[in-house]
Amino acid sequence: MKGRSLFFLISKSITMNKDKLLTGNFVAILASNFLLFFAFYLILPILPFYLIDQFGVSKLIVGVVLACYSVASLMMRCFSGYLLDTFRRKPLFLFGFFVFASVFIGYILAATITLFIVLRIIHGLSFGLVSVGGNTIVIDITPSSRRGEAIGYYGLMNNLALSFGPMVGLFMHAHYSYTAIFMCSLISSLLGIISAYFVSTPYKPPVKRAPISMDRFFLKKGIPAGLDLLLLSIPYGITTTYIALYAQEMHISINSGYFFTLMAIGLAGSRFFSGKQADRGHVTQVIKLGLFGAIFTFALLGSARSLMEWDVGVATSLFFFAALMLGVSFGTMFPAYDTLFVNLAPNTRRGTATASYLTSWDLGIGIGLLMGGIIGGIATLDYAYMIGTVLSVISTIYFYVKVGPHYLKNKLR
Repeated sequence: MKGRSLFFLISKSITMNKDKLLTGNFVAILASNFLLFFAFYLILPILPFYLIDQFGVSKLIVGVVLACYSVASLMMRCFSGYLLDTFRRKPLFLFGFFVFASVFIGYILAATITLFIVLRIIHGLSFGLVSVGGNTIVIDITPSSRRGEAIGYYGLMNNLALSFGPMVGLFMHAHYSYTAIFMCSLISSLLGIISAYFVSTPYKPPVKRAPISMDRFFLKKGIPAGLDLLLLSIPYGITTTYIALYAQEMHISINSGYFFTLMAIGLAGSRFFSGKQADRGHVTQVIKLGLFGAIFTFALLGSARSLMEWDVGVATSLFFFAALMLGVSFGTMFPAYDTLFVNLAPNTRRGTATASYLTSWDLGIGIGLLMGGIIGGIATLDYAYMIGTVLSVISTIYFYVKVGPHYLKNKLR
């Protein structure tokens, strides 16, 4: 009964506005996004184990290999915004999705670490294109008055995938082969392509393009916000990739897959409200709220290892509470940050604005993956979260001093 009531409230929230949000197009792009990120998150927590088991590499090399994905995705996002603003978006989106799906077959066949690195680079390039394409398309097909809400629900699909993907991946890691896990990701990706095919995008008339310049690849007005988001994404990248290894270091007996489930619950719950608040113009206020939550969360994770020596039960409880808080903090900020970038750009630069937002995020994630591998190789991962706490504090101060005032002065809508 409670589940039906929640579904009713969500459906009512989406449909009650005069600018209809719940359409066949919107449902199809939501399903496509869920399947894309389910394939992504399914293998995310098991890749460090796979690289160690299959190729016998160190944690440092694991960090380098995994960082290749984010670096490649970052490189593609620098160009994907321009491509999506210049050419038809749906064909580019479907092409990127197809390449993304195909790489899972390569993972199964890869026999050397060198080949695996090449595949990770290709995977990152394709993900950079398809993720920017999906974010841009969802903005195209939804009413401008409900854009923040639409972004919130679109991101909710990421969170649902985060809830199930890592947990299923870690379960399969304990009972099935790596080949079975990669095949599961392949099937999810192919279903996502089918769903994306049925999305009908509006006609985009050709526009006269200015000469090629740096501003065509990264929104100049978004640079302050991009730097701020980069600082936040570093500890986030460490968390999503190395949290299972961190739990193993602390000898936590509970399946670490539940960390992702609690994190996803926090992400999903906060998105219902943050998107609406962003639509009402409370963009900076929402981000500030999430920033303080991030500081608290990473401080909690950084102290978890020390707390284990004091009380295992309390430390374990706080470890999983941090997962929920991590989700609430970043779920609050994600739609607001996306809206912030879009509001700084004209309508003809939506692709570039979205790419700038995701580029900043990917760069920080890549740094986080590399940093986590380096720290994990020379010390314990609690030091990584202590550094993450410091970065979150710096990000918060910078937002108050520079990003917030800059946005209020330069926003276009």
